[in-house]
Amino acid sequence: MDKIVLQIAAELQARPAQVQAAVALLDGGATVPFIARYRKEATEGLDDIQLRELETRLAYLRELELRRAAVLKSIEEQGKLTPELRAAVDAAPTKQELEDLYLPYKPRRRTKGMIAREAGLEPLADKLFADPTLVPLAEATAFVNAEGGFSDAPAVLDGVRDLLSERWSEDAALVRKLREWLWGQALFQSQLAPGKDGQQADAAKFRDYFDYAEPIRTVPSHRALAVFRGRTLEWLDAKLVLDEVTAPGTAALAQRTHPVSLAEGRIAVHLGWSHAGRPADDLIRKTVAWTWKVKLSLSLERELFARLREGAEAVAIKVFADNLRDLLLAAPAGKRVVMGLDPGIRTGVKVAVVSDTGRVLDTHTVYPHEPRCDWEGSLHALGRLVATHGVNLIAIGNGTASRETDQLAADLLKRIAQLAPEAKLDKVVVSEAGASVYSASEFASKELPDLDVSLRGAVSIARRLQDPLAELVKIDP
Repeated sequence: MDKIVLQIAAELQARPAQVQAAVALLDGGATVPFIARYRKEATEGLDDIQLRELETRLAYLRELELRRAAVLKSIEEQGKLTPELRAAVDAAPTKQELEDLYLPYKPRRRTKGMIAREAGLEPLADKLFADPTLVPLAEATAFVNAEGGFSDAPAVLDGVRDLLSERWSEDAALVRKLREWLWGQALFQSQLAPGKDGQQADAAKFRDYFDYAEPIRTVPSHRALAVFRGRTLEWLDAKLVLDEVTAPGTAALAQRTHPVSLAEGRIAVHLGWSHAGRPADDLIRKTVAWTWKVKLSLSLERELFARLREGAEAVAIKVFADNLRDLLLAAPAGKRVVMGLDPGIRTGVKVAVVSDTGRVLDTHTVYPHEPRCDWEGSLHALGRLVATHGVNLIAIGNGTASRETDQLAADLLKRIAQLAPEAKLDKVVVSEAGASVYSASEFASKELPDLDVSLRGAVSIARRLQDPLAELVKIDP
């Protein structure tokens, strides 16, 4: 049986035959809802949650296998595929780990390390790292190669540095260790971008992040997305930071005269090397520092930022989905005559009265706020509409001037209670999200062709109190 099927079965704690049946149905064009409802007998009861996870994992694992085959073919064509490497590639459980293994063999433009290797400097690099008691300048003299671009001993040692740092930065085990260590220890830091004026109005929304730092593993999704948004708009600089330490005798790289970073110490520990004052130790220390600062720090920062963003976006999407679900499943007010108020200041409050079946009975615009401040006239007009059409509910949009319009409705309720105590009239503030989009949509123009665009929003606000789902599905997602 397909190893992908066996892996998914283990992850879902289902039997391989169930997964095999579901995969066959998906490959045949069936959707998850169709399989969950009408093919239960084929999958022996896999529910919709299991089927969605199965569909996602099936796509990922198939992409992984295609990439695995491409990687093996590429390495084999280079003549570098050993049994050990094949086993490692075959065992790689994720795309990230597969790419880490492939990195040293990935075709790319000629690098300084490749040029040094082509000039014959690899034996020298291996010798100096294996035996740091050797004197680098003395050993390098025998490898001077003017035609290869290494005209003197210092140039040869620069080539050794480039060659070793490239080799170490492509060590999959080292990269994996550093990645997970940084995720657990590093800080996600942001500051106001150089040359930017933090007092500008556009910068106000990012003020909390002008001097901000938090462990990257604990950054909440909303803060991560805010920093990334600020960086995209060029208000913020964001980076991954670690505390630098000078720790004689406590880190593998430590030396009394050389402060080292924690990351460089980790690299040294992985390589099994420590500074012992031998002739080649300074060269190796500089090479370790070069490996971190030039080869690994920025690439790992990009990877972890991508991981943070991906996780934050997943959380944000779930929050938005939950909010939308609550909005769509809000309890309907039912068959009641509703007056919808679409708040506005300069352009006035748009008013629409709809019948208990949603038919538009009347529309109006009142101007209780600045600049007209016609509070009494607005109350009179609204009171007339309530009396004429027997309004039971007032729906108030939650946009600009919502609070002021809510106060207008409250005054209207008091006045009606005094004049007609038997009248039953309530007010509710509802979300007006999408009302403007709906009002200018093709759907609205067909549904309410005789109404001005500005008044269609008030109709939508009134109807979404009567039956939220029926009204909100008209709005383009």
